[in-house]
Amino acid sequence: MAPSLASANRPFCAVANKSGNMVGNHMLAALVPEEMRRLREHLELVTLPRRATLHEAGGRTNFAYFPTSSVISMVHVMSDGDSAEVGVIGNEGFTGVTSLLGGAAPLRVAVRSAGQAFRIKLAPLHAEFQRHGRLHRIALRYASAAISQLAQVAGCYRRHSVDQQLSRWLLSGIDRAASNELLTTQESIASMLGVRREGVTEAASAMQKAGLIRYSRGRIAVVSRSKLEARACECYRLLRADIDRLVRDVYGVRL
Repeated sequence: MAPSLASANRPFCAVANKSGNMVGNHMLAALVPEEMRRLREHLELVTLPRRATLHEAGGRTNFAYFPTSSVISMVHVMSDGDSAEVGVIGNEGFTGVTSLLGGAAPLRVAVRSAGQAFRIKLAPLHAEFQRHGRLHRIALRYASAAISQLAQVAGCYRRHSVDQQLSRWLLSGIDRAASNELLTTQESIASMLGVRREGVTEAASAMQKAGLIRYSRGRIAVVSRSKLEARACECYRLLRADIDRLVRDVYGVRL
């Protein structure tokens, strides 16, 4: 049977703060009570539909999003309109980190998997960040992890096959989801990976024949996670280890 949300295969999905209250996002759960009291009135729980664009590359952004059950893509858009996903954000992180640090927002931010997120205007979040408390420290650590993810994914596109990239992409999705099934199309995956749809079709067909996935009508279910992990390139394991470290050591007990 496919692993459930609470299984050891997804250690960064379950979130609780020190009082045991489920808040859904690791960064928010890691804040000290004083910080949460100041931010609480500004936080709004919203539902994010799949494919919704939260921010266009180069545009002005007024909000940051802390996913709880949604999964968000960071997408690099080229001058000819082609695009490629360069990062993924689940309940381990938040959007708007570059704006929080005073920089431009160079990437398109779009919803990969529908779900909920806490939304907050950047102004009160930035004000709390400037207090140089726990939020400041964990946001900087998360920014470091996000930069590492961007570099790793860029290397993956340069060095690894479509088959390996697709395996990484599927695993990164189910790691952050409540099930082993993803709602997507081969065309959407090709756009995210920056490859031709035919390449994705060929790779997905081979995976289905090998018993790794089951694909039909815009749904992909991971049948054998262990086999899919074996098929994925080293990038998935490195990215997964970095997020696990972030959740365990930073959001957990050491900061």
